[in-house]
Amino acid sequence: MPKSNSVKPIAIYLPQFHRIHENDKWWGEGFTEWTNVRKAKPVFDDHYQPHVPLNKDYYDLSDIEVMRNQAALAESYGIHGFCFYHYWFNGKLLLEKPIHNWLNSDIDFPFCLSWANENWTRRWDGNDKKVLMQQDYSDEDDLAHIKYLLEIFKDPRYIKIDGKPVLLMYRTELHPNIKIASEVWRDVAKKAGFPDLYLIRMENFQRYEDPCISGFDAGMEFAPDGTLLGQKIHKKNMVKYLFKKCLHLTGIEKNEVYENGIYDYSTMMNNMVNRSIPDYTYFRCACPSWDNSPRRSCNARMFVDSTPEVFGEWIKHLNNYTIKNFAPDQQYFFINAWNEWGEGCHLEPDEKHGFRYLEAVKENIDIPIPIAY
Repeated sequence: MPKSNSVKPIAIYLPQFHRIHENDKWWGEGFTEWTNVRKAKPVFDDHYQPHVPLNKDYYDLSDIEVMRNQAALAESYGIHGFCFYHYWFNGKLLLEKPIHNWLNSDIDFPFCLSWANENWTRRWDGNDKKVLMQQDYSDEDDLAHIKYLLEIFKDPRYIKIDGKPVLLMYRTELHPNIKIASEVWRDVAKKAGFPDLYLIRMENFQRYEDPCISGFDAGMEFAPDGTLLGQKIHKKNMVKYLFKKCLHLTGIEKNEVYENGIYDYSTMMNNMVNRSIPDYTYFRCACPSWDNSPRRSCNARMFVDSTPEVFGEWIKHLNNYTIKNFAPDQQYFFINAWNEWGEGCHLEPDEKHGFRYLEAVKENIDIPIPIAY
């Protein structure tokens, strides 16, 4: 395994950059995440869109050599590992090919999984109500799911805390019997020879309820936090453009158009850095930027004035918090994300900033730097 710092940043990783049958059917022949990224356009003055990967590298994740190069790049800038989004729908897997290719490779880089357990809908074109892939829950499915995951947990590269495989879950509140499910998962893991699981609830929607209530060990801050955005900023032509684009979409009311929002990145960052910390184990998270207008025709959220320098300050804060609050073998924090190009949220280099966001990580981890919280 690669040598790592005491503080271990984990970058969230989207495996959407390859074709699958379902996306061809739902979104059109040849669809991948790059489809949305390439067609993005500015929607207000000085809006940074589209985001173009460095050297126009619109890669295909069905090629394991792409992932090998990504791991080498991440490691060289101090990223400890990837947290792959994992899509399980009652035994049906989606976007699993990159992860399966990774498991069958010799890429020497740590990883873990986050179960992205939402329904798949037509949210990307403004219609949240049309379900493409339903997420149903049952005792039988909970058992089948953990049995599938066990084989992945056995991989020596899989990230563990005290020997316990780390499993994240995107929205625990959607599972009607999550406490029972977590007990089943732990029991099966123990019978397979693990000391336990280390379960982390991602706190994008549900916040500040002790994870123990759901049978989890910790919470994970999600960036950007929708409750800490600050005031909207008004930009010339923004509302007019999005209003026209939204009117034709089924199920979108006129008054919903004005939910589109532009916010200041530094304000959001400072709000998140200085937030109240809940009284339970709480892993922190930062995002280099955010702009999901390539994905969302309506109700987009965009941040302006994000820079590698400001992001570096955020990483410095998280580094210090992590050193202060966690034992050396548990000093993890998360970065959203390695490659969320459709949400303008990526550490991977682009034509505008090059490697500067990755440099901001490398320059601000592991060494405690006195700063005011």
